[in-house]
Amino acid sequence: MNASRGVLACALSLALAPAWAQDHSHHHAPPQQPEPSTSHDHAAMDHDAHQQHVDHAAMGHGGRDEPVEPIPPVTDADRAAAFPPIAHGMHHAPEINTFVLFDRLEAVDLDDGRGEAWEAQAWVGSDLNRLWLRSEGERERGRTESADLEVLYGRSVTPWWDVVAGLKHDFKPGPSRDWAAFGVQGLAPYKFEVSATAYLGEGGATAATVEAEYEVLLTNRLILQPRVELEAFGKDDPVRGTGSGLSTAEAGLRLRYEFTRRFAPYVGLVWERAYGGTADHRRDEGEHVEDTRVVAGLRLWF
Repeated sequence: MNASRGVLACALSLALAPAWAQDHSHHHAPPQQPEPSTSHDHAAMDHDAHQQHVDHAAMGHGGRDEPVEPIPPVTDADRAAAFPPIAHGMHHAPEINTFVLFDRLEAVDLDDGRGEAWEAQAWVGSDLNRLWLRSEGERERGRTESADLEVLYGRSVTPWWDVVAGLKHDFKPGPSRDWAAFGVQGLAPYKFEVSATAYLGEGGATAATVEAEYEVLLTNRLILQPRVELEAFGKDDPVRGTGSGLSTAEAGLRLRYEFTRRFAPYVGLVWERAYGGTADHRRDEGEHVEDTRVVAGLRLWF
């Protein structure tokens, strides 16, 4: 019986041996070598590049490593090549300059004939101190109705305004007369050109004139110029045909074409009205108190 048990145990051991061996080999087999990993290689490459960047940064900030090729010192030849001599000399504006402007040089269409009118100004001097000449006048049917000439000293008080003082001589109307003149002229806000002058004459006579004009650029060459002028007197002057208070008001609209900035023909429309004692004097002389006329002329400067 013992022999039978031994034979049975031996048979069982032989029957179970393959399963045990198979299971044991499965758990204790040597590990397989992993496939080459692309991501691992990229990570290694990035790490190497980062390490090189750190090394270069350490070299730059530490200042311990000299450049492979040092920058050579600047020579006279290098300076000459960088700054070649200028072919022409430097020209500075002269201290004394001149300017002449005929703002109005026009023919006037009257009801019973033709007339002419002018307004001009000129100056000589520097940016701060100038000698001014101003003149304006009118002719009707071959007779000079009004004409004057002003000689003024102008001093710039701001970049846009001048103070002027001097003398004015009236040739017409009536007998000639001299005035002391004081005023300002310049560029008001929104680019209005303004001139305001007060006059003190013989026997306590006083007068004032205010002019304002503006330029509207329709194109680079076509320019519309509105203009307003007011004239007032302190007291009546029957010899000259003027009354106290507001004497005359004139408004004009001129359209010019600038062939060049210095030469521009124009056409326009002008309205004029007399007030107060001046209007009464004109009625007594049989003249118009209010008048509208067509004008054509040239604007020149040099």
